[in-house]
Amino acid sequence: MTPSRPPVDTTMRAVLLEEFGSPLVLGAIRTPVPGPGQVLVRIAASGVNPLDTKISAGKAAHARTRPPAVLGLDLAGVVEETGADVTGLAPGDEVFGLTGGVGDLQGSLAEYAAVDARLLARKPDALTMRQTAALPLVFITAWEGLVDRAGVREGQKVLVHGGAGGIGHVAVQLARARGAEVFATGSPRSLQTIAGLGATPIDRTTTPVDAYVAEHTGGEGFDVVFDTVGGETLDASFTAVRTYTGHVVSALGWGTHSLAPLSFRGAGYSGVFTLLPMLTGRGREHHGAILREAAALAEAGALRPLVDPRRFTLSTAAEAHGVVERGEGRGKVVVDVAG
Repeated sequence: MTPSRPPVDTTMRAVLLEEFGSPLVLGAIRTPVPGPGQVLVRIAASGVNPLDTKISAGKAAHARTRPPAVLGLDLAGVVEETGADVTGLAPGDEVFGLTGGVGDLQGSLAEYAAVDARLLARKPDALTMRQTAALPLVFITAWEGLVDRAGVREGQKVLVHGGAGGIGHVAVQLARARGAEVFATGSPRSLQTIAGLGATPIDRTTTPVDAYVAEHTGGEGFDVVFDTVGGETLDASFTAVRTYTGHVVSALGWGTHSLAPLSFRGAGYSGVFTLLPMLTGRGREHHGAILREAAALAEAGALRPLVDPRRFTLSTAAEAHGVVERGEGRGKVVVDVAG
């Protein structure tokens, strides 16, 4: 006979944003109950993204978050309960997903979260909970850009701007797994990391765009350019892409940019806004499907997230946010929620 699971407490610890710009505080709130199509996840780890810190500071209106709120976009954990109409998941299943922290969705800096089961995938056995919690936002963004928008395939030359960053280091691995030859820009201190991921490193501080386009593509341009930096880097992407058949994708297409260099090449452009399914409710099944692809790559040894070695808990989550905000992370910063 299978022993019954212990009952879930009616209250739980959670890190609260009470007002934009105010310090995060640890408090107690009511434990959510899963509704139809939802599962209750006991959270083991929560990934911290730059977007989390922007939301906290009130600088991310596009996330539609209203205090008081529990932040945290990424989670890895264990299913505790299932609501009505949930199939394919059961109590005890280890899962991960990009599930909350925007709109009216509770985030992952809490002991539990009731989340839409469509946003989840089973955790890969090859990764720890911490490694898995580092993946959802960055992998989904990389997949939507490289696969859904640009259709990266074998034989192409792909340039990733910010190849050692959160999205970038996953994008490098994804493009290589799909058979592309990958090049990546970065600062001098990141070049060794980029090379270790299997991409050809390009020092963005010393090498002009025309120079690396000439060296690595014979002046033809890259088949796909994935911008994870924005600003002037997106402008540089428009001059680095291949004529006619090239495609530029950006995860940070903010601001005003001249499209003339792109138009003169007859190339294409796409933007990625990864939060849409959470904010609108549309396309959530696709996010779950993307994460199943991530799990398969991890099990095959083709995907390993870089995780900052420092350990944070719910009690020190504000310190984790500080590390990310100051750009001091050596890989993805992760908060341990449960032992």
